[in-house]
Amino acid sequence: MLIEVPKNMSMSLKFNHSRRNALRTTSLLAATSLLPAWAQPNKGEASAKSTTVVQFADMSAGQIDVSKDFVIGARAAWQEINFKGGVRGRAVVHRVIEVDGSSAGLRTAIETIQGQASVIACMGTVGAKAAAEVAIALQREAPDLPHIAPWLPSSKLDAIPSTFAIFASRQAQISHAVRSLSVMGVPELGAIYASKTEFNDHHSEVETVASQLKIKLKTYSPATDLSAIAQTLTADSPRVLIFLGGTPELIQLSQAIEKQGALRYIIAMSDVNLLTLSQMGKSQHARVIATQVVPLVNSTVPLVRQYRESLAKLFDEPPTPQGLAGYLSARYTHQAMLIADTTPSRQSMLQTLQRRTSLDIAGFRIELVDPRATGTYVTQSMLAADGRVVG
Repeated sequence: MLIEVPKNMSMSLKFNHSRRNALRTTSLLAATSLLPAWAQPNKGEASAKSTTVVQFADMSAGQIDVSKDFVIGARAAWQEINFKGGVRGRAVVHRVIEVDGSSAGLRTAIETIQGQASVIACMGTVGAKAAAEVAIALQREAPDLPHIAPWLPSSKLDAIPSTFAIFASRQAQISHAVRSLSVMGVPELGAIYASKTEFNDHHSEVETVASQLKIKLKTYSPATDLSAIAQTLTADSPRVLIFLGGTPELIQLSQAIEKQGALRYIIAMSDVNLLTLSQMGKSQHARVIATQVVPLVNSTVPLVRQYRESLAKLFDEPPTPQGLAGYLSARYTHQAMLIADTTPSRQSMLQTLQRRTSLDIAGFRIELVDPRATGTYVTQSMLAADGRVVG
């Protein structure tokens, strides 16, 4: 299913606050078709002379909590950029195309932009599965179209010359998380995967890092019912669990652990939304720590402050790491447009990005070992027992 968002509204738009309430139950998480889309320029508004960037957003049940925040952050950035003059006085059309997460839906979405000269880049594809599939599809069907700052890139995509990642990969996050546990002296770690796909994609990485750091690892076979895995945990089971999966699955796991009454620490990746978890209810026995690929949202870094200010002006939404990542993806894309020698085009953008190095964006430095590498920045936040997100 592909959904084009409706026409642009005014700068004073406030996002429907009921979105947060809708995420309070797992059943409503699945009802993606009932949630409102954002106001964005539609396909008919982009003329051959306009400059358009396209963003694909996976709004399936397992990704919606991350994708919503990520796109809101990107929208805030582009509205701010255009308010300040766009690119050399020319506004940038930010076009969001929502998809249902299926491969067929993504193929249909990509077909809608083929042959449109006004589309000079694809930026901020979200979530992780969509980002990987879009990167591969664009390289095959539109190799001249830059794919900029996708959410949670895989290090396997480093070889795709038209994809330019800035966020740390899941592999880098896994390594950071396990190494931090090693420093803390954790002798044993449990690994829980939300699906066979997560297991196939990441279990080798987890096992390798744990072995290198001499941490004993117990792997739990993937299951569709994560509460069943929680019920197998005993007093002898690891107290610290690394979790690979999304927010809905982690909610199911943490609620089942809460019923057991034994304290566990769950280490999740940055595609878990801690704010959504906190709104599902406090947990005394399932403490969640999530990696982040951007600074803390209460940071004094100018980029983060600007994100908070834009969000406060435009949307009735609290700041989140995923929203900040969307904001950063747009700011990075805009910076590439400014560096390009001429009016931005697919060719000039590709040439600019192919010679890219580390870059400072409003006080946040994106360190790139080489033009093809993913970002390296990783930190962590924790969901406290009282529901606060602390970092």
